[in-house]
Amino acid sequence: MSDAWNALATHADQLRSVSLASLIDDPNRCDRFVRQLGELHVDLTRHLATNETIDLLLSLAEERSVTAMRDAMFAGEPVNTTEHRPALHVALRNTSDRPILAEGHDVMPAVHAVLRKMRKFCNAIHDGTWTGASGRRIDTVVNIGIGGSDLGPVMATEALRPWWSSGIRARFVSNVDPSHLADTTSDLDPATTLFIIASKTFGTQETLANAHAARRWIVEALGDEAVSRHFVAVSTNAERVENFGIDPENMFEFWDWVGGRYSMWSAIGLSIAVAVGFDQFERMLEGAHEIDCHFRDAPPAENIPIVLGLLDCWYRDCWQCQSRAVLPYDQHLHRLPAYLQQLEMESNGKRTRLDGSPTTHGTAFVVWGEPGTNGQHSFHQMLHQGTTMVPCDFFIAAESCEPTEDGRYDMLVANCLAQAEALARGRDLAQIEGALRASGMDEADVAALAPHKVMPGNRPSTTMLYKRLDPATLGRLIALHEHRVFVQGVIWGIDSFDQWGVELGKHLANEILPSVAGTTSGSGDATTQHLTARVHALRNE
Repeated sequence: MSDAWNALATHADQLRSVSLASLIDDPNRCDRFVRQLGELHVDLTRHLATNETIDLLLSLAEERSVTAMRDAMFAGEPVNTTEHRPALHVALRNTSDRPILAEGHDVMPAVHAVLRKMRKFCNAIHDGTWTGASGRRIDTVVNIGIGGSDLGPVMATEALRPWWSSGIRARFVSNVDPSHLADTTSDLDPATTLFIIASKTFGTQETLANAHAARRWIVEALGDEAVSRHFVAVSTNAERVENFGIDPENMFEFWDWVGGRYSMWSAIGLSIAVAVGFDQFERMLEGAHEIDCHFRDAPPAENIPIVLGLLDCWYRDCWQCQSRAVLPYDQHLHRLPAYLQQLEMESNGKRTRLDGSPTTHGTAFVVWGEPGTNGQHSFHQMLHQGTTMVPCDFFIAAESCEPTEDGRYDMLVANCLAQAEALARGRDLAQIEGALRASGMDEADVAALAPHKVMPGNRPSTTMLYKRLDPATLGRLIALHEHRVFVQGVIWGIDSFDQWGVELGKHLANEILPSVAGTTSGSGDATTQHLTARVHALRNE
């Protein structure tokens, strides 16, 4: 371990006997543990950290060259080292005149050209210029993709439901389970439905299987000639797109320097733009660009993604935390935990460092969560009284997107603030015994019940507060987490932009598929062969 890591490990041991409640009661704590960027208020006061902690973490960032790696990413250097590619998702939402280079060439003219094409298409769908094969207006777009070609668009369209002003419904199919496509299209009219096939290579197995099933659905209702009016593609492979029956003019390009889980800002976000309108899609890009500028320019101590990423490493490696809970107190953000799960676990769920050696630290949390207040009646029991410390991220808007005068939104905000306070402060045995005695309970019952109600506290959390969830705010939140994950990866010395871990399962599935389909036998190991035989036996019963 390096000197910076050793200093942090020693410091963590010293903090284990310190009460988080005592830290929070410092009247000057907000001066060092709150970050503000426009309307985004990031409260870090409820972390098991002192001024010394932050200084030690910043020393670690300096030792690991976080700012130099950040600058390399913005400069278009191949920070995706195993694939020898830049990672330039920041170019997709670059609303300034600043050029962004990849291999010495400014990528911004190509980015702007695709954005103009997306705007033209969205306008044509909304004003009825684009019609289906029968001349009827499109009323539903169905995005077929998987992974980054699905999770980002689903999350964003759900988050921005109040901005669905175009009258166009957006739906999503990702799972190769036939039920997903069947359920999604069960109440749709083929004559008014348009499919967006989102696949970088136009060769993703699950996506293409669903795309061909959707094509059959359209052809059975409207004929082969209808395909060109009911399908568009987001891809880099014009030949495969054309072979499918989609006019290459209706293919929206993106580039190999856009990773799947960082692609919602690209043409992969076409379904978002159709649902909310292109102007609102641009506002989402603008919000993300604000965070990009902050991450690029702010000094490390004030840099929100840097500080958050460092705190993540602090808990993962010095406190041995295995997971982090994402708790959006906003029903529109109900897909945010799943989105951040992929962003973080696919990016940093790795055991090999850039130099090929095994990591010496833990990497990546298990990221999970549900919207509040639902989670309070589910897993919050474990957060408060379980044996594992789980850092939590709370998200809350000051204003609801659904105005109401019945007090429900105030109830939501109060619950969010209360959960964070309860996790931090807890409730000790003496407090509980006093409350039970005050209620009139006799001493025997107090002694029996009180230990079961103890909450140890000292459970850290971040609260992200903003005026309300709109497109720009959503852009800020997602870009903030992208850069947070990047900082984690730099600290751990891993490539956050590849995903080789998904390859083995795909390879084995292709080998086993003929055996499952019954065209061959004997694929897979003994257990797989046994299970395959049982599948066929059940089918034949």
